[in-house]
Amino acid sequence: MSSNHLHPSDTLIDAIHEIDLNEEKIAVVSSEDNRLLGTITDGDIRRHILQRNSLQGIVSDVMNSSPITVSTDLKDNLLGKLFEENNIRAIPLLDKNNKFIKLLYRADVGEDKYLLSENTLPSAVIMAGGEGVRLRPLTKDTPKPMLEVGGISLIERQVINLTKIGVSKIYISVNYLSKIIIDHFGDGSDFNVSIKYLKETKRLGTAGALCLIPEFDINGPMIVMNGDIITTSDFSHFYNFHKENQSDITIASIDYHIEIPYGVIQHDGTKVKFLQEKPSQQFFCNAGIYILSSEIIKNIPKNKFLNMTDVIDECLSKNGNVSIFPLHEYWADVGTHQNLENARNKFENI
Repeated sequence: MSSNHLHPSDTLIDAIHEIDLNEEKIAVVSSEDNRLLGTITDGDIRRHILQRNSLQGIVSDVMNSSPITVSTDLKDNLLGKLFEENNIRAIPLLDKNNKFIKLLYRADVGEDKYLLSENTLPSAVIMAGGEGVRLRPLTKDTPKPMLEVGGISLIERQVINLTKIGVSKIYISVNYLSKIIIDHFGDGSDFNVSIKYLKETKRLGTAGALCLIPEFDINGPMIVMNGDIITTSDFSHFYNFHKENQSDITIASIDYHIEIPYGVIQHDGTKVKFLQEKPSQQFFCNAGIYILSSEIIKNIPKNKFLNMTDVIDECLSKNGNVSIFPLHEYWADVGTHQNLENARNKFENI
């Protein structure tokens, strides 16, 4: 394989690695003689997961076999229109024999009026006000987000990952032992980001603190995440997925399986229909990481206790577009001693 170049029989794990080499998160699928067969994106793979499929498949199971392409004689202004009208990030360039030459990106278009919005989120919010009761005595004198995993605190790891995708301003919602967090991060200059604090004077729930963000700072979508979450997911995938689906809210999810250790009887009244031996059930569960549109954040009521589930329910009741983003990377909610120990074991050699 060459960079951003796959064959139909390559595995989806190969595709994930190849896609991650490219800032636009896309790879080309071609034949042995370099004829274009399709493209595959991070979003394609995650939609594959949402259909209850595993990552054990191959590229041909998931790829887009009819991507938009352009030839070498296409004018720049028409190329710009293709990007704008189809809301895509990259287009394969082909020669007259349908052989792949290279990927063209929005940056290749000379006229700025055809370029889409930046690929980065302007700001993010980390919810770090919880007391961490289940982690006592570790959280008696240390706020839960400041507990270390792999030599770095949970919240510092989040700040670093957010700055990697270009987030320039981070709000941290604080309450319990807030001085420790504020003293550690200050204004964020040591972390190459502007950090401001949302100080709750009363409990506002998992979403209510968003009302404390000044309205003039709400100038685009925001990633909102719980301060006790750890994941190796690249947040740029998350944001691209949110944009591709034109969502009001995107919820990151984890794939959770329940194994039933008994034979389950399916019946109609007293009549047995069949017996299912030790079935499993699969659920997509809330991972505590969200992207909210600016309109959603601006409509958060002032000084009202509000959980994120309330915000999502309100959006759904108004027929808003709420999307689910499945995580296939490592994820953990470090809310118990066992979860913390597991996470530390995972990251001890990283």
